[in-house]
Amino acid sequence: MDVFLTTERLVLRRFTAADTDALVELDADPEVTRYLTGGRATPREVVESALLPLYLDHYRRYGDLGWWAAEERAGGAFLGWFEFRPPDGDRAEVELGYRLRRPAWGRGYATEGSRALIRRGFTGLGVERVVAYTMAVNGGSRRVMEKAGLSYVRTFHEEYPEPIPGSEHGEVEYALAAADWQPWTAPGTPGGPGYWWA
Repeated sequence: MDVFLTTERLVLRRFTAADTDALVELDADPEVTRYLTGGRATPREVVESALLPLYLDHYRRYGDLGWWAAEERAGGAFLGWFEFRPPDGDRAEVELGYRLRRPAWGRGYATEGSRALIRRGFTGLGVERVVAYTMAVNGGSRRVMEKAGLSYVRTFHEEYPEPIPGSEHGEVEYALAAADWQPWTAPGTPGGPGYWWA
């Protein structure tokens, strides 16, 4: 297993072809894909022919920036994934994203993984700015962005080939610059001493 980083409760590692079933199952839950595709599942052939090859190619091109499979440290259960990659090829700015199975919701995993990635990006990968996007109506994802230290930047509208409920309210961008980032320092708090890291 090619581990990228660990937190108190998570292991983030590289994807392999053996993760196909887990990815298909993740995207088969209409609640997981509600704000992405309107609840439509991602077909297995798309996972096999497009998504996994894309993830693996990012490791080849960027090494330490890409999509990371998220597992529980205790037990190894697949929870979903985190994205931390340069959308335009410029390592100075990376996009943060996350998609977790429904049983993992509400447990702080998305915030924990996001903060760990941001810390790694600003302290060891030369990242200068982290951005994240979601639908304006996706309150859960917006709260994670805020808890991870990102701030609201703007609302914008995109043309959807097939509009989904809520898309009329637009998308939102959140961001955090390295110059504005402050590591959490209280012991035992997410990001603080003794909380993260490997």
